[in-house]
Amino acid sequence: MSNQVLETMKQRSSARAYSAEKLTKEELDSILEAGLQAPTGMNRQEIRFSVVGGDNPILDELDDEKRRLRGQEKQPNNFYYGAPTLIFLSAEDEFKWSRVDAGIAVQNMVLAAESLGLGTLIIGCVYDALHGEKKEYFSQALQIPEGYSFQIALAVGHKTDEKSPHEYDFGKQVTMI
Repeated sequence: MSNQVLETMKQRSSARAYSAEKLTKEELDSILEAGLQAPTGMNRQEIRFSVVGGDNPILDELDDEKRRLRGQEKQPNNFYYGAPTLIFLSAEDEFKWSRVDAGIAVQNMVLAAESLGLGTLIIGCVYDALHGEKKEYFSQALQIPEGYSFQIALAVGHKTDEKSPHEYDFGKQVTMI
């Protein structure tokens, strides 16, 4: 059995190299609309999307803070591998399903981007930096509303690398009851 959505899922992989070409308004709007169309617990629609250009200086500060917390040296690649656009998803602190809802939204966005021929990288490695001692600073810079916290991010752009989708072991990972 084959269909366009299943084929898109099968071909998608994480991109770790991007051209400097910016997304068009139509591409970005399509990706954001895919995130907005994602279902949320109790139809709360609590996910907020902060779009940041890959050249924004706050990303260097965030990369530095992530590395400081991990005891890592500065690397040639930043956490978003030079993608021209990042989308930070935040959600209500007090809503039980926020993390799940953010994950659903980012997956919708990934599939939309892939269907448009764009590369993506789902990013969680900055979680500690965005929840640590500089949380207020970064939340303000990323315009995360009060009472909301970072959940997950997405780097998106025109990929310049080719990486095969990951392999899996259906028999090992799936239990039929």
